Amino acid sequence: MMTDPIADMLTRIRNAARVRKPKVSMPASRLKRRIADLLKSEGYLTNVREDVAEGFPVLEIEIKYLPNGSTPVLRGVRRESRPGQRIYVAVGEIPKVQSGLGVAILSTSKGVITDREARAQKVGGELLCSVW
Repeated sequence: MMTDPIADMLTRIRNAARVRKPKVSMPASRLKRRIADLLKSEGYLTNVREDVAEGFPVLEIEIKYLPNGSTPVLRGVRRESRPGQRIYVAVGEIPKVQSGLGVAILSTSKGVITDREARAQKVGGELLCSVW
């Protein structure tokens, strides 16, 4: 039984980037899809698509690499809020990841959004993860 599917997703992406795999697949959910779409729009992933394998939805993610082809754009990823310790932040407490070079992903009343969008919309929420 998996207790933290978001941590599993982030670990699969991190491990695939470290061993220079072009793509990684995992069980799909709406939350995972939204996080992957945000990472794609921020430039950390090349492509995200959902497929069906053996009757279950599967999320297939392509990792983005620098032009030299061996260095992943995604340098690090950290799960912030966990099932055992949820972390909620107000709009003034949203952290800047790597002095603004990274991105924090939050689950808010307006949906799953990045830290920049949350500041612009003046909403806080659960701090899901940080990516740089």
